[in-house]
Amino acid sequence: MPIQCDIVSQDRKVYSGMADMVILPGVEGVMGILPNHSPVLTILNYGIITVISKNERDYFTVAGGVAEVQPDQITVLADAAENVEEIDESRAEAAKERAEILLKESLLGGQIEKDSIHNALRRSSLRLDAIKKFKQSRKMRGFDE
Repeated sequence: MPIQCDIVSQDRKVYSGMADMVILPGVEGVMGILPNHSPVLTILNYGIITVISKNERDYFTVAGGVAEVQPDQITVLADAAENVEEIDESRAEAAKERAEILLKESLLGGQIEKDSIHNALRRSSLRLDAIKKFKQSRKMRGFDE
């Protein structure tokens, strides 16, 4: 019996569906959640959520948040989240390059500015990692790029 999975960001519902397994990037490590899992409330790290259902895998980036796990439901309340299929690879690459340049130029800037640039770099790198994982998954299943 599958488990209901809902992924919600601050501005929208990113995913809602049934899953055979959900893999979450917890702050204490990656967690695999199956139906009938013990109740858990965990803080999420920057990372990739993988939703597995009937041999299909859906990938979502998450930039922090919390996940509530119940035996029949997983609810992710994310600071930011998106479906990897919605990510524009060229825009993510450009954002990463901009952040790297800004980081080099901000050596004398304030800590808040540096933190903001580090977060932008971290998020763009996460998006590119998710795209890479998605493409590898498609190749393994025999889909052309």
